[in-house]
Amino acid sequence: MVIMSHTHETVAAYGTPARSRENAPEGAPPVPRRGEGSEGALLTAGRLTSVGQIAGLRPRHRRGDGGHVPAADVDLIDALDPRTWRTVASWLLDRPSTAVRRTRLQTLASFLRWLLDTEPDRELFEATGLHLARYCEHARTGALAIGGRTPGKELARSTTARKHAVLSSFYAFAWQCGALAHHFTAGPEARTLRRDERRLLRLGTARLADRGHLTQAVAAALLEATGATVEVLATLSSRNITIAGEKGASVPLLITMRDRHGDIVAFPIPAQVRPWLTTLLSTHRAGDLLFTRGNGQRVDRQWVRLALVDAALAGGIPKPRAELLRPHML
Repeated sequence: MVIMSHTHETVAAYGTPARSRENAPEGAPPVPRRGEGSEGALLTAGRLTSVGQIAGLRPRHRRGDGGHVPAADVDLIDALDPRTWRTVASWLLDRPSTAVRRTRLQTLASFLRWLLDTEPDRELFEATGLHLARYCEHARTGALAIGGRTPGKELARSTTARKHAVLSSFYAFAWQCGALAHHFTAGPEARTLRRDERRLLRLGTARLADRGHLTQAVAAALLEATGATVEVLATLSSRNITIAGEKGASVPLLITMRDRHGDIVAFPIPAQVRPWLTTLLSTHRAGDLLFTRGNGQRVDRQWVRLALVDAALAGGIPKPRAELLRPHML
């Protein structure tokens, strides 16, 4: 792995006079506003000479010096070659939350140390989903000799899953920005949706409904709300919907289905889904399947997967991540 001194290369690349890392002012360049996304982050990163200049990431050299993050983490990132460094800085700037930035810096620095130790000749952009899976497995089992805050300590699966999600977001960001030439495939730890991804998925279902794609919107919404299998979702009909009067109107309030043990369970229908479901039911006869393909046939796994991906994309989940989503992840 090539590590470079971040001095004259930085000046040549960004036209910014180099500054001492120890005296770098916190957050000197403007931070992208919420919603600016990767383009705003890329523009701002071009005016930095150290990730320690990003708000909330002032390097801590000794206790009580006012620093926020270990100086060693900042130095490790600042030693990357200019192209890789700029991508990392842009990714850190892409979120305004100080806590998120610190987590991202700590996680990426930990992974980078592990990669340098296990495969010194491999560049950060040459890592694969397998490397992320190996790193997280080492962290989970306490096999990290380097890279972790407490080497040898076993971590919970939820903790390692969060580490994997953070690292996957970095590679997805790099791919979107064009810094990563190949499509990065996430490893086996990325099998569930994070809370923010679920929020974006719900937003996406609303946008699908606004565009007139009611069947896909309702299917994706019920999948997210109930965690139903594709097989159960495909057999739902109006008989599974409990209608009740609400302010003089007939409103679908509950949906019933069988779980994997064959027992009947009921789920409340989310409020935003109720009007979509009402409209959808108005086009069906009693007993008709709720979801059908254009030819009238029952939906299958591929159809449900595409509905999920469409909702994810509509909600703003990055395309590399959205295309990896599968119904069983919910």
